[in-house]
Amino acid sequence: MANKDYYKILGVSKSATDDEIKKAFRTLAHKHHPDKQGGDEKKFKEANEAYQVLSDKTKRQQYDQFGSEFVNQPGAGGAGAAGGGFNGQGFEFNFGNMEDLGDLFGGFGDMFGFGGGNRGAHGRAGGRVSRGNDVAVDAELTLEEAATGITRTFNLNKLSSCETCGGSGAAHGSNTHDCKHCGGKGQIRTVQNTILGAMQSVAQCPDCRGAGKKPEKECATCHGTGAHKRAEELTINIPAGIDDGQSIRVSGRGEAAVHGGTQGDLYIRVHVKRHKFLERDGETIYSHIHISFPTAALGGEARTHTLGGEVTIKIPEGIESGESIRLREKGIAYRGGRGDHIVRVTVDTPKKVSKTARKLLEQLRDEMEG
Repeated sequence: MANKDYYKILGVSKSATDDEIKKAFRTLAHKHHPDKQGGDEKKFKEANEAYQVLSDKTKRQQYDQFGSEFVNQPGAGGAGAAGGGFNGQGFEFNFGNMEDLGDLFGGFGDMFGFGGGNRGAHGRAGGRVSRGNDVAVDAELTLEEAATGITRTFNLNKLSSCETCGGSGAAHGSNTHDCKHCGGKGQIRTVQNTILGAMQSVAQCPDCRGAGKKPEKECATCHGTGAHKRAEELTINIPAGIDDGQSIRVSGRGEAAVHGGTQGDLYIRVHVKRHKFLERDGETIYSHIHISFPTAALGGEARTHTLGGEVTIKIPEGIESGESIRLREKGIAYRGGRGDHIVRVTVDTPKKVSKTARKLLEQLRDEMEG
């Protein structure tokens, strides 16, 4: 699948402000909403996907750097990965639920079906099913690993879908039935008479926890919840170009929700260790070398550290202290290219010289100064 141009989808420029992006999305969402006559569900989802990325400062920065299409995470599907999105080699954003649209449309959210309430997914019976907790882990990388990308394995002990019952909560051979407490709706509606009139409230059913279904006989492993705590090993591709302090979201790989709810997400917080010889600024790498005065005057060669190891570089004649040498496309990989490596040069002036060296320097001075 080709990279998606989110700016083109919303009809805005790459320098568009947050307000311009929001206004463009609101127009498209009203135009293409599938519940409206002449609506286009595909275009509506595309617009929502683009808005979810471009309206978030961090996601927009990652999109501008990496693009919308990376290599998908192995096994990163599941309940939380439904719907298209900002997928990538280490990045995957899920926009299937569209809960944020309620805030965008304000009071019209309920009319268009965006609703409010807690973050979750609609159950088959129309109730609100709980969402699993997000899980956060840390990954410490070397600068070289961050520059080239790396595969990391994480051993997690988290609430996961029950392997015995497949997450249904029912014992083998046992069927499920509508919850008697809520009539299979997953919600309990109550009406209270107040001085302002009858007020209706809706709450999640405490018996089935919003699932609308209950097993005839509960699974002995998870006791009918469909989830239990166990060790799980996840292998994640961390993309080339990741920077210190950035986080990777892997959709649907957090904790499972009880009673078949939506699975949470896994967040990987990246920490890049300080390099002994190299510094990074965006996509540019910097190193520092010292050369002698004769090498600066006559030119020559010097050794410097790079992301690929120590290499020999050419020193042009007449270089001065404070000048730099650019190694093109030897920096950090980014969307559509690679940064440069800048070698900063310091010319060392000797504090003590031998008699022979002094004589040669005096001859050089006399010749140069005439």
